[in-house]
Amino acid sequence: YSMCGNTKKVAEAIAAELDVKAENVKAKQELTKDSFVFLGSGCYANKPGGKLRKFIARNDFKGRQVALFGTSGSGEGTEVRAMEELLKPKGALIIGSFYCQGRSFFLFYRGHPSDEELANARKFANEMKKSKNKEEGEERDGK
Repeated sequence: YSMCGNTKKVAEAIAAELDVKAENVKAKQELTKDSFVFLGSGCYANKPGGKLRKFIARNDFKGRQVALFGTSGSGEGTEVRAMEELLKPKGALIIGSFYCQGRSFFLFYRGHPSDEELANARKFANEMKKSKNKEEGEERDGK
């Protein structure tokens, strides 16, 4: 979920790197059957956006591998920790998280997320994909 566009930029960088489509939880009510998802949000009063919180509440995450990402114009990744706290009781397996600076409502931190931060988001996407594939291989091998 992205109110200012920061998280959307990161989501699109991750999606492009993985050759998938980034989707907005505002428009998507149900989680697909995929066992692996990325969820991201900006920081609003130290929490993820309300639309994402509602999306998490209405969907089943049991056994799903979830990679989290967040942006904030003034926080320190508190929305990512808050997402994790919402997802763990729902059975989600948090496999990693990413945070980067975003610009704020008051136009502080213009130019964020930067090209370097977006490159780091793409790197994070690849690391999560490798982690997912490794875990799936271990499950298949009975480890």
